Parts: sequence; C-alpha cells; structure tokens
Amino acid sequence: MHAQLDHLVIAAASLAEGVAWCEATLGVTPGPGGSHPLMGTHNRLLNIATAAFPQAYLEIIAIEPGKQPSRPGTRRWFDLDDPVLQAGLAQHGPRLVHFVARVPDARAALQALAREEHAHIDRGQLLEASRDTPAGRLEWQITVRDDGQRLFYGALPTLIQWGPVHPTDAMPGSGLAMRSLQATHPRAADLAAALSAIGMAGMAGMAVQAGAPNLVAVLDTPRGPVTLQSEGL
Repeated sequence: MHAQLDHLVIAAASLAEGVAWCEATLGVTPGPGGSHPLMGTHNRLLNIATAAFPQAYLEIIAIEPGKQPSRPGTRRWFDLDDPVLQAGLAQHGPRLVHFVARVPDARAALQALAREEHAHIDRGQLLEASRDTPAGRLEWQITVRDDGQRLFYGALPTLIQWGPVHPTDAMPGSGLAMRSLQATHPRAADLAAALSAIGMAGMAGMAVQAGAPNLVAVLDTPRGPVTLQSEGL
C-alpha cells in the first residue's frame, strides 16, 4: 500500500469568500472547479505540485446554495454540515480543514485501516463520484462516512482513487508550491499507525507529532512562505 497527498481542503462559508481569501492570503486567483451533485458542494482549484508532492493541488470548497446531497440521509463530506465548523468559518473565514490521500486501491486501503490493531478505523463507504470539465470527465472513488466526519480533527485523510484522468493533468501552474504538511494530535501514535497502514508514514514532507489537534501546511507563494492551519476547527 502506498498513499500520496492528493489535495488540501480549504473550507469556506461560500465559494466567493474562498476566492477572496485565496487572493488575499496566497496572492493568486484560484482556477476553475465545478459542482459535486453527489454532495451538494462546489469548488475552485489550484495546482501546488512539487517533486515531493506530485499531482498535489489545493481545493477551496463550499456548500453550493440550494443543493443537497443526492443520497438521502447522507451528510456532506469533510464535516461541511457540522454547525460548529460552519460557525467557525463564518466567524474566522476560510480555513484548512482536511487533506485527501491518493491511493492505488481504495478498497484495500479501507481494509487496511479496519485491520489496524491500534485504531480499527471506519473511514466510511467507498462512493463513486464524477464531474464534467472542459478537459473531459473526471471519475473517482472516495471514502465518505454517512456522518461526514473527517476523523482525527481532519488529520486522517479521506482516501481517493482516481480514474484515468487526474485534475492536475489539465491544471496549469499557479505560482504555488507545496512545501510540507504536519499533523499534531493527542493520539499521535494511533494517527501514525493509521497513516502507516495506508502507506503514508514517513512520506517526504509529512510529519506527525503529539499535541493539540492541528493540521499545518506550508506553501511557497508569490508572497513568500504561507502557513495554513486547521487549529480551532
């Protein structure tokens, strides 16, 4: 099993707020994204790939007004239906909340997490999702719990397995570059064991430490290094 960082998730109360945050914080305008009928969300995207983080990108995501998840009784991914998270976004603005890990076999990765003796993690069901883009149709399988929870305060990644096309295949450079990703959590040993189960432990640029729950990503931007944190959500 081998997992890599696929993308960072920046949650926003609205996509317009997310775009404004990106321009003010990172100094660039996010590229186009699309809608997710499966979850009633929409996004904008930016390439942040480097040699250490190939095909990595940044996703700014928000609930799409007037839309609901297509599966009755399902809450949106990444805790976007959580009132505490939404209150934090409304008060403090867009925030890094999570990351998604790319795996070659999502079903096997789910089974590996369930077997991990220290964690026994239920990462959720493996759902089929897709959206159309000008460059073609994107298709993927992704793990989503019915309750929408991120787990480990966002430090345990959602798992994704892409079809033949990856979003970065048609994504131009943005002037941004992923430098490092660090997770802290009171149960650091359990988190590290879970990351090891999916083949992510020891990944270049990724670290796990004991401490208050937090996810910290450092990006190189036109304005110099910028640190994004999930602390407080």
